[in-house]
Amino acid sequence: MAKGHRSQIKRERNAQKDTRPSAKISYARVSVQKACFVLDAIRGKDVQTALGILAYNPRYASSVIEKLLKSAIANAENNNGMNIENLYIEECYANKGPTMKRIRPRAQGRAYRIEKRMSHITIVLNER
Repeated sequence: MAKGHRSQIKRERNAQKDTRPSAKISYARVSVQKACFVLDAIRGKDVQTALGILAYNPRYASSVIEKLLKSAIANAENNNGMNIENLYIEECYANKGPTMKRIRPRAQGRAYRIEKRMSHITIVLNER
């Protein structure tokens, strides 16, 4: 059982909250493995370099992550009042989402399962 009044508990919980600007996309139609190839390329880079890498990366996941990065930059600028030139990608990761199961007909009346995987992608920025 938590100690203290409800407002005190809420105040303590909000004090521990992460204030770094971030953006998250849930249920992105790209597998975790494919998203991680792109995320590994931009992790730790400054924002302008990361946008350049994503613009010329041929993978499908790069277009999804580019949109997400632009959202995180807008959050940093509007909500936290940070300067865009000083921002860099502190954390970026992809977690496993639900999998859609589909059936593919095969020879002799058999059926193979096709798994269409989804992921939850998160980008966290910080200022240098």
